[in-house]
Amino acid sequence: MIFTSPTPAVSIPNVSLMDYLMPRLAAHVAAHGDRAALIDGPSGHAINFPQLHGMIHMLAGGLQKRGLQKGDIVAIYLPNLPEFAPIFYGTLLAGGAATCINPLYTPGELAHQLRDTRARFLFTIPHFLANAQAAAGEAFVEEIFVLGEAEGATPFATLFQHDGQRQPVTIHPQEDTAVILFSSGTTGLPKGVMLTHHNLLVNVLQIEALAGHLAYFPDDVVLGIAPFFHTMGLTMVLGLSLIRGSVLVTMPRFDLADFLGFIQQYRVTYTTVAPPIVLAMAKHPLVDQYDLSSLRLIASGAAPLSKQVEEAFEARLGAWVMQGYGLTEASATVCAGPLGHWRGGPAKQVRSVLWSPTRRRKLWMWSQARR
Repeated sequence: MIFTSPTPAVSIPNVSLMDYLMPRLAAHVAAHGDRAALIDGPSGHAINFPQLHGMIHMLAGGLQKRGLQKGDIVAIYLPNLPEFAPIFYGTLLAGGAATCINPLYTPGELAHQLRDTRARFLFTIPHFLANAQAAAGEAFVEEIFVLGEAEGATPFATLFQHDGQRQPVTIHPQEDTAVILFSSGTTGLPKGVMLTHHNLLVNVLQIEALAGHLAYFPDDVVLGIAPFFHTMGLTMVLGLSLIRGSVLVTMPRFDLADFLGFIQQYRVTYTTVAPPIVLAMAKHPLVDQYDLSSLRLIASGAAPLSKQVEEAFEARLGAWVMQGYGLTEASATVCAGPLGHWRGGPAKQVRSVLWSPTRRRKLWMWSQARR
């Protein structure tokens, strides 16, 4: 038996991820001016769309001037920060491929991933530098770049100190690797999964077709707690937010009070999380201390979520839950349950009532009045 999606077939252009993304960033610049694209939740530090577009171009040129060749691997050993975006997409624009690393890795685990991918360059923050240096000494890393400044590493800012020129690189979308992500290692050491430009673009467009009428609008504020080193955070949160023009608030580590505080402070409308966070929001008494009325929709993935917890969340928060299933080898999402699948009646009817253009405009005007 063949199962097909109830959503229309997705048209996939045969272009690289960057050939798809960069014109959309340029369109966001034209449409939204200097509105923030990425905001660091704890500090409020922001990168707007014009800055992001320029940083990706400049970082690509800076990496090429450091000797990056097509297919070379750049390791990103960072928590969720706004700078993750220009580093990742700048690497791809330069013709390289990225490998994204769990910030909680020990030096030994980090060295394994660096050796396995033969990464030439490594990006990190001062707090992680000791681990990065220890691991790099056992691998093939030629240079470590650090956000800010720290002894023993090259400042990130030096990659922008050039004439702005970049050599174009021909990418074969279905053949050239864009990122190497590592599995959880439940059956041994973590194993690298090579995803092409086509893999990432296909899944972004699939998610857009599934959830694009519910979230990721330019007036949405997305809270990025799903880790960017993980396929769910990289594709479903970072990639789709930038392609759609939403504001993305990054969260470098999870703390329930901070998580709730960011929803209140930034008037977050959508986020993607793991089930324990949904459970906490459904049951924890701390939730009552925050104004979470801006939240409309939350996506849950990475593990099963029970009907009871989903319904408790929705009753308490007045927001809806959408569950999904995916895996690294599929670039993230494989399938997602439609809204209303436990409530009787077609999900399409539920969506049409809750997310009609009139309903969205009213919700947006209401949220703006509360800012």
